[in-house]
Amino acid sequence: QVHVVETGGGLVQAGGSLRLDCAASIPTFVTSAMGWFRQTPGREREFVAAINWSGQNTYYADFVKGRFTISRDNAKNMVSLQMSRLEPEDTGVYSCNADGITNYNTTLAYLPGNYWGQGTQVTVSS
Repeated sequence: QVHVVETGGGLVQAGGSLRLDCAASIPTFVTSAMGWFRQTPGREREFVAAINWSGQNTYYADFVKGRFTISRDNAKNMVSLQMSRLEPEDTGVYSCNADGITNYNTTLAYLPGNYWGQGTQVTVSS
């Protein structure tokens, strides 16, 4: 049975940092690309970051470049999102996606796979 579970959300002041972790019990984890998405108030879910199976290639939405870093540990079936210089606009529910495709085409950095976590709330106060 597949489980995708995010941890690490919480409340932080603007300018602060948080790290989100995603544990994914999919059998193909070591060959799967992984991604993070978020849904902020009043907006549809949007892409945040993705990483290929080896961790060698990473992809970011423009609004997080230079502030967020995605990484993975294939020995632990885990993907992490280190978020720094957080802004109130980063407030939302962050979800992990498993088994997607990175660099899908010239306009889509990450095509989501079928497995989603339940999401974790990140709140940034001003």
